[in-house]
Amino acid sequence: MGEIVEFASNGNTASGYLASGGGPGVLVLQEWWGLVPQLKGVADRLAAEGFTALAPDLYHGEVAEHTEMDKAAQLMSTLPPDRAGRDMMGAVDYLLSQPGSVGKVGAIGFCMGGLMTMVVAAMAGDKVGAAVPWYGFPQGDSEPDWSGLTAPVLGHMAENDDFFSPDAARALESKLRGMGKDVTFHVHPGTGHAFGNEENPLGTHNADVAAKCFASSVDFLHANLG
Repeated sequence: MGEIVEFASNGNTASGYLASGGGPGVLVLQEWWGLVPQLKGVADRLAAEGFTALAPDLYHGEVAEHTEMDKAAQLMSTLPPDRAGRDMMGAVDYLLSQPGSVGKVGAIGFCMGGLMTMVVAAMAGDKVGAAVPWYGFPQGDSEPDWSGLTAPVLGHMAENDDFFSPDAARALESKLRGMGKDVTFHVHPGTGHAFGNEENPLGTHNADVAAKCFASSVDFLHANLG
């Protein structure tokens, strides 16, 4: 089990759930529900694989239950982007200061956190050595300045997804590859948005695909971080 820690966030303080496996740091970025027990469980699983996993609390204490989609949507839509960016960068620097750091961190996130995974990878430059977004990525006005993206990206996307469509995923993959970025998005046949969430809030959980994607994510993080 992990613990709640505090870390500096550009002159302020933020907090998150830290699960330490003694190895390279990995940022774990939340779905729109917030820092809920399910996400802490992801951090625990990564710690069991040897990583030091930190899930920053981007909502600063607010959460939505899996039956509260309207609240989750409201929390996501009112999240201050600048504050979220500061908190993620603070979390990156916190992980870089931990024992076992290899001088760069990984980032993995789900839905909103998948989008945030790619944003922080672009913001943090070579501080991020691997990015693994699941069924989420920046689109339109949410796209960052991609010039800072140096990390390889492995994405796990859903075939049936009204939030982040496979066509948009393939378009972004093509765009970033055209910029010389190392980006691979896998669109998994027959899956729906949030297929990796074992609490099944949308009725789309696919245990077999989720297990394979988690294993490939772990391998990818180890390959790029050690």
